[in-house]
Amino acid sequence: MTIAQILVVEDDSAIRDMLAAALGSQNYAVDLAADAHRARQMIMNNPPDLILLDWMLPGQPGIEFVRALKREQGDKAPPVIMLTARDAETDKVAGLESGCEDYISKPFSVLELLARIKVVLRRSCSLNESSLLKVGGLSLNLAARRVQVDGQTLKLAPMEYELLQFMATHAERVYSRAQLLDQVWGESVYVEERTVDVHILRLRKILQPFGLRDLLQTSRGAGYRFSTQV
Repeated sequence: MTIAQILVVEDDSAIRDMLAAALGSQNYAVDLAADAHRARQMIMNNPPDLILLDWMLPGQPGIEFVRALKREQGDKAPPVIMLTARDAETDKVAGLESGCEDYISKPFSVLELLARIKVVLRRSCSLNESSLLKVGGLSLNLAARRVQVDGQTLKLAPMEYELLQFMATHAERVYSRAQLLDQVWGESVYVEERTVDVHILRLRKILQPFGLRDLLQTSRGAGYRFSTQV
């Protein structure tokens, strides 16, 4: 019995075959594609539960493929784990902000990859259509990954949504920049603490027209909190 459908998009046949064998041993159903064009066809015909995606693909780079997929399918797009030899910090940030749920540098441990797949699938499957949170004037649909104010959907980048969701679901508690990086970006992702400041600033600008800017409060010398108390 298969436990999830995974699409592997990788132009290196040796890596593709290795991943197919590793995933098959764990009872995953596996589809294989060597480029973005073929992957797009397979997604239309048989939508996967998760995509393992190489960055350096012929025709269209993986990062552009993710952006297009998220733009076209929005909340219905399957989660993506990027697999790539590009391990610079700026590449990791770009990959995650493009909409990927995780980013793994090559060469990688198959056991680690399998563990991360389980985490992403568990997180995806744990959300259901009734997962609705209303707080501070915001309505968060955790299943659809959508935030609305007075029926109007906010246009949020993937990491902006992740940060807002985490803070809204942990309201009234102060988190340092380091803690937010660990909780939202993940302990395995290495980005500067200033990244948190940038995303907080973006979220405040998005919330400003609705009079909700002050939901994201600064605790001087400590970090940030989501609070409905002025």
